[in-house]
This record gives sequence, C-alpha cells and structure tokens, in this order.
Amino acid sequence: MAAILAGSGLQAVGQDGGGWVLRVAPPQAPAVVPAAAAGLPALTATANQLGEVTEGSGNYTPGAIATATRLVLKPRETPQTVSVVTRQEMEDFGLTTIDEVMAHTPGISIVTYDSERTEYFARGFAIQNFQYDGIPMRRDSGYSAGNTLSDMAIYDRVEVLKGATGLLTGSGEPGATINLIRKKPTRDFQGQASVGVGSWNDLRGQVDVGGAVDEAGRVRARAVAAYQHKESQLDGHERRTAVLYGIVEADLTPSTLLTVGADFQNNDPKRSTWGGIPIYAADGSFNDRPRSFNNGADWSHWDQYTRTVFATVEHFFADDWVLKAQFNHQINGYDAELGSAGSGFPDPVDGSGISTWEGKYVGKTVADAVDVYASGPFQLLGRRHELVLGGSLTKRRWTNRGYWAGSNEVPDYDAWDGRLPEPDWDNASWKGRNRETTRENGLYGAVRWNLRDDLKLISGARVLNYETSDIDESGVVVPYLGAVYDLDQRFSVYASGTTIFMPQSAQTEAGKTLDPQEGRNLEAGVKAEFFGGRLNASAAVFHLKQDNYAQETGGLTPSGGTAYRAIDGVTTKGYELELSGQVAPNWQLHAGYSHKVSRQDGLKVSTLTPENQFSLYSSWKPAAVPGLTLGGGARWQDKTWGVVSHPTLGTVRHEVDGYWVADAMVSYQFSPRLTGRLNVTNLFDKKYYTIFSVYSTYSWGQARAVALNLDYRF
Repeated sequence: MAAILAGSGLQAVGQDGGGWVLRVAPPQAPAVVPAAAAGLPALTATANQLGEVTEGSGNYTPGAIATATRLVLKPRETPQTVSVVTRQEMEDFGLTTIDEVMAHTPGISIVTYDSERTEYFARGFAIQNFQYDGIPMRRDSGYSAGNTLSDMAIYDRVEVLKGATGLLTGSGEPGATINLIRKKPTRDFQGQASVGVGSWNDLRGQVDVGGAVDEAGRVRARAVAAYQHKESQLDGHERRTAVLYGIVEADLTPSTLLTVGADFQNNDPKRSTWGGIPIYAADGSFNDRPRSFNNGADWSHWDQYTRTVFATVEHFFADDWVLKAQFNHQINGYDAELGSAGSGFPDPVDGSGISTWEGKYVGKTVADAVDVYASGPFQLLGRRHELVLGGSLTKRRWTNRGYWAGSNEVPDYDAWDGRLPEPDWDNASWKGRNRETTRENGLYGAVRWNLRDDLKLISGARVLNYETSDIDESGVVVPYLGAVYDLDQRFSVYASGTTIFMPQSAQTEAGKTLDPQEGRNLEAGVKAEFFGGRLNASAAVFHLKQDNYAQETGGLTPSGGTAYRAIDGVTTKGYELELSGQVAPNWQLHAGYSHKVSRQDGLKVSTLTPENQFSLYSSWKPAAVPGLTLGGGARWQDKTWGVVSHPTLGTVRHEVDGYWVADAMVSYQFSPRLTGRLNVTNLFDKKYYTIFSVYSTYSWGQARAVALNLDYRF
C-alpha cells in the first residue's frame, strides 16, 4: 500500500476488523537518511521488459526478472535459481569490477589464470555465456577480450541464471549464464560524482548524470564516465581502465519507446603475468613465492577492450501485448604481447630450471545480434495465460594473429625481476592466423499456463541452427518445462527441466573436433518471499547429466594446443540455498550455500572448483546513529584439487586447502548529498591461492586492501 500511495499525500491505516482507511499523510521533516534506508522502504524501482530496476530501491534483492524466459516474473515465480547482485549491494561494498561481483554471488567460484584472466564456475562448469541486456555474447577464455574485466559503473544489476539456459541462448554450458543489465535514464534529473583512493595507489573517479532532455520528459538521457588507475600486489603490475556509456530513451508515441546507446571500455595493463607460478620446485617441494612475485616480463601486457552500440524498439498494445526488437553490435578485442618466466621446475639451490614463454596475440570478435519477440496475455478455457514468441539471429566473427618466439632459459629464477629482451615479432619462429565465423539463429516460444490460481506451468522450446567452418547443426530442439505451485501467499514449490546443447572447439590428439556436448538439466526446489517481496529465499536441488564432456588427455593437438577426449555420463548433483533482501528494518543481507559433486564412472571430475561454498554479506543502519551504515561479510570454500605435473613423479594430485576471506565496510551520510565509505577486503589478510592444472601453476589471492570513497549526489 505504501508503494501504491507513494507521492499521493495519503497513507493507508489498517483497521482491527480488517480493511483499510485512507488518511492525509502527516508532513515529513527533511532527514539525513534517505527514505529507502528507513524501515520498510517505499519501492522506487520501475519495471521494463528486462525486469525491475534495482537502483534506488535500497535493497539486496530484485523485484522482477526476465532472464529465464523473457516473461517478467518475480523470483518466486521463476522455476530456476537466479542470483542477483543489485545496485545497492555494489555501492555498499564498493564492487567496481565483475570479479568482485562474482565473489559476492552465491555458488560462483573463481579460478585465476593470470593477472588479466579469470574464469567463473557454477555447478562445476565454466561460465562462457554472457548476456548484455539479455542479448547473448560468448566468451573465449583462452583469448580473453574484456568480459571478465567489465567495470560495474554502467550496470544496474548482475543476474546469474543457474543451470542450462537454452530457451533464450540456444547453445551454452549447463552451469550458468551471466546477464549484465545496463543502467536506464530517469525522468527526473539526477547526478552523481565520486572519487576513491585505496591500497596499491588505487585511484578512481566516476561521474553519472541523467534526466529528461525536453520539458515534457519524452526524451531522457544518461551518461556515465569512469576512470581507474590501480597498481597491484604484484611487482610492477598496474592497470588503467577507462569507461564511457551513453543511453537515450525517446517516446516516439505514447505507446512506442526507442532506446539507443553505446558503451566503451579500455583495459590497459603493464607487466601482465602469463600463467601463474609453477606449483613445484625441482626437488618436489611446494614452490613458495611471495604474493608480490610477478612472472611477467617488463614489456608484457594484455590489453583488452569492448565497443558496443545497441538499439531497442518497444511497442505496447492496448491489450497488454508488447512487441520488442533489439539490436546489439559488439566488438571484444585484445592486443597481447606476453613474456613470462613460468615453464619448468626451479632448482631451490641455484634458481635454474625455469624457461620463458614468449608470444604475441592480436585479435577481436565482432558480434551482431538481433532479437525480436512479442509477449502478452490470451484467454483459454476461461483463464488468462501468457505467451512469448520470438526469434534471434547472431553472427560472430573472430580473427586472430599469433606469434610464438620460443623460450629462453632464466639464469636465476630467484633473481627474476622481469628483465627480458622483447622478441622481434616479425621474425618470430611461428606465425599463424585464425578466422572463424559462427552463425546461430533460432525460433523460440514459451507459454505460462495459468492452470489454477495457485499452479502455473511454463512450457516452451527453441529450434536452433548452429554453423561454423567445421560444425553444422540444424533443427536442434531445446525444450523447456517448468511448474510453480503456490503453497500459500509466501511459499512455492517448483520444478524445471531442459536439455543441454553446446558445440565445442576442443580437439583430440588426432586433431578431430569433439561432437557437441549434450545432456539434460533438472532442478526442483522451494521459494519464498517476505515483506512484499523485499526478502527472497530459495532452496534447490539439481541434477545434470552430460555427454561428450571434454576432458584433458595430457597430450597435445597437431597444432600444439591442449588435447581433449570426449567422455559420456558425467553427472553433477547438488543443492543450493540462498537468502537476499531485507531481513528486518534497516538490515540487508545476501547469503548462500552450495554443494555439488561431478562424477564420471564413479570418479570425481571438475575438481578445480570447490564442492562446498558459503557466502554472507550484510549491512545494517543503526537507528541510534542516523546516516551510519555498518557492513561486512565473508565467503568460504572447501578444498579443491587437480592433476598437475611433478618433477619426479610425472603427474600428481595437488590439493588446495579450503579458506575463509572476510570483508568489512562502514559508511556515513554527512548530508543528503555527501556520503563517505570505507571498505576493507580480506580483513584478516588471509593468504590463499588457486591452481590452474592445464599450466600446473598457481596464483595468490589478493592480500588485505583498503579503499576510501566519497560520493556526492546532485
């Protein structure tokens, strides 16, 4: 009722015998703490075809989402697990990168390849499916090009849809899909400027301005700019990040909305690492290097950039139907000249035994995507149901030039300081080019059947075509089925199932490309919402079965790449628990626990990611001190392991102990416009690492870091 009456000057007063009485609301005195921070906040979020905007809601949970089916549904109405990190959570904990957002997302683990590449995993599978405002974009982790360096300045929220998502994305892994939802213009003028300083000479500035362009508010615009220069715990490593974003909305008619926009990001590092630190020394002991150790050459860098332009037209019909057409043109590119001391096993006595990797890679992926769909209600057998019908077309063209300059012996690994002559790339020992075009198109449809007031069934399918130079799959049907039954006004039970289809580029030792991964994804659980949707909870169990799963053989392909073999019958079982939102007045929380085990013929696979994970992040505004916010949290994962190279035993299982990492934050609102915030990550300076078994290397996690931010709103 408070949300409905917001701005009307009225308030609803509940009566003992039931019902409500409307009265004139008493005048409100100006307060230091914004309305969203006191008691049960009035929901200021607005809805569109991507779901509800979280900016301004003050909440750690979303109001409605559309990632799973294109239907705008509340989390409780969606028959899959969806984890969302909102704008408020990002601002409270200073989450400025997607790596930091993923660390806050329940059930997501992160494996570090080197200083410019990370890989996210969900339910034991790498996440290569990214979406931007619902438009799919594949990521190639081997030739990283900006996806995992995305700056959060331009995004309203990040949604992670767990399980297979073939209905809307077509091909894809069964772990999860990451959907980044951009900020939208506002009708009222608003602006924000912030500056921050932190550990390792971390300097950051950001400006965000938006509002109506004309007096009637029919044209609205928003612009965001951010710049960050940050060194790191690694000797000599630093990175400059520049971000620009602009978006314009125009009401062409009272029923037609046009949106156009563009975003730009550059990531320019110095002394990038390539791979990690060798796990073992020559005598078989752990090669324990300080957290500041940088294996990169002094000229090594892996520049990554993104360029995107997009346009959307939405027309709203009188009978609640919507027709939406969306176009997205995106360039993800990289320019990498890389050298590192990372191959071999160092002698602990004289520092011999290590050689360098030296290579250069320049390339980009140019992707064009069009998605058109219609959505709305229809009547059948006296009940109102919902239908979505659409089609999409995607073309991705990857080009790459590669150079390999060979390797050189490092005279003394213990004295390594990055000094290495840069190769003459024009006379490199190996040069190669890659050109690959991927075309994917499909038709999809889904119906939300209103079988009873308390029972909804979602059925749908996608028919897709997938084509590359050596893969041609046509008429592949990816079905989707889900059901939600309301136990009462708060609790629901659900179940869903879909299939998995993912063409892959992995090759055997003979150079043959593996057949597409196929399988099924089943999930069931309980969901609940409290306080009018301000608090959401879920508990899910899942079962994945996958055939043609790519497993490393330890050998090489004819071109020198990592060789794989296809294995069938990989099953992953597990469960997930999550709680997000307002648990009490002035108290926000986002917590989750996940468990998974992947096996093939009784043997565990996908062991680089933990079987058990826990995370909890929370903020509290004490009523006794208006303007103050206290927060903190922690994440934990149990042990992981992988099969790696050993100097005397050939290959061994290397086990990494589980670990806790704790964070803390405090902010104070000095005035309605000015807020200061202090964040401390890895509060207790826990020393931990992750391994990457393909390279038989490890990378240290970040040490304790402190950041101070001042935010001015106008």
